[in-house]
Order: sequence, then structure tokens, then C-alpha cells
Amino acid sequence: MPYTKISSTTTLTSSVTTVDCQKQVRSWRLLRSILELLIPSCNCVFVKENELQDKKCCDYSYCYYRQPSFFSNTTISGTVFGHRRGKVSFCIQENPKSIPMLLLELAISTSTLARKMRGGFVRIALECNTCGNGTGSSDLLSMPVWSMFCNGREVGFAVKKNPSKVDMEVLQLMESVVVGAGTLRRGELKSEDDIMYLRGKFQRVQASSNSESFHLMDPDGNVGQEFSFFFLRSH
Repeated sequence: MPYTKISSTTTLTSSVTTVDCQKQVRSWRLLRSILELLIPSCNCVFVKENELQDKKCCDYSYCYYRQPSFFSNTTISGTVFGHRRGKVSFCIQENPKSIPMLLLELAISTSTLARKMRGGFVRIALECNTCGNGTGSSDLLSMPVWSMFCNGREVGFAVKKNPSKVDMEVLQLMESVVVGAGTLRRGELKSEDDIMYLRGKFQRVQASSNSESFHLMDPDGNVGQEFSFFFLRSH
């Protein structure tokens, strides 16, 4: 097998690398917020600092986190659906028959999301910035526009929308579905294209008024990180 001859002479070049500090800080802030949502989900024991100080010896097997000031988790119904060649939507409901709490049109197509899900983990981070618009005190999920990241890569913007007639027809056809995935044929909706869907129970984790996440649960009720949505608000 032929090898390329490497010259023994090494030339050192002095150059200046430009770093986008603002973008780096924004990326680290996003990562930190996601970690704050992930950490409370693990099986850890929360103790107060004075309880830890009372221990006479250091027990490294004892898992310690400071209890967050605001934390809750509930189970809701989540549905991902869309035309095969169109953009995918994410709908949150208290149960399959209730009025949607949130309906987002994501920045990627239904077929693209399906392909990514077949490949393994899918984590979608949605970030909004309230600087200067006076909406910081409102409900997090009421934000109209989000910067969207899929598996760490920025892919565009997700937009909150009011359910259309087709959206409501899709949700009504799936009222009896608690957990499942499939395709609604175009004839059932008088649509130009089939609609693909995935519905399941999601654990809703509210870490603060500016951060919450939704994690798909398996049919046995176990929570994993294979398919998750993270909502983050920065100021």
C-alpha cells in the first residue's frame, strides 16, 4: 500500500482565530438550562446542606443535589403529527379528548423527524428571548416564536399556532388513541397527503418559570430521554 511522503520541514504559521463570544455564551447557557431540567429527573436523594455537614465522614456514594426552589412533574398527552412532505406539529393536551394546551409548528418536516427518530435519540430544544418585549412574567408556553435546535443543531424557528380545521379533525380522529403511531389516510381527512402521527404519554418537568421539558414515556410508564422537548426562556 503506497504511503504519502511527509516533508520533514515544518512551517509554523502565526494566525488569529476569531471567536463569536456571544454565540458561545448563548450555547453554554442553553446547555446549562437543559442540564438543570435533566438532573432532577434522575433517582437522587435531595438533602439540605446542614444535613450533609452533620455527617462525620464523607460518603461519596451519597448523591447530593441542592433542592430547586421550583420543581414539579406531571403526565400529559403529547402528539407529533404532520403531512409526510409538510412540517411537523407538536400538540400538548391534558388527555386525548381535551382542548390543546399548546400547538407548535416545528421547523422540520415530518419525514425528517421520523428519520431522526429511527436513528436513535431525538432532543429538541426550543429557546425564546424576552429581552425588551415585556413578556418575561407570562406563561412560558404562551411564547409565540422559538429558536429550534434538533440534537444540538439549529434548524430554524418553531411557531405557536391556533388549531386549524384539519388539526382538530386529526385530533378528533385520534381521541381513542392513548399510545400509538400510524398513518391517517388522505381519504379520511379529504386531504392531499397522508398524515403521520405519534402519540404517547409525556412526563412534564417544570424546573422553573423559565424552563420545562417533556419526555416521552414507554408503554410501561418508564421515562427515558430518547425523545424529549426542552422549553427555555432567556432574558
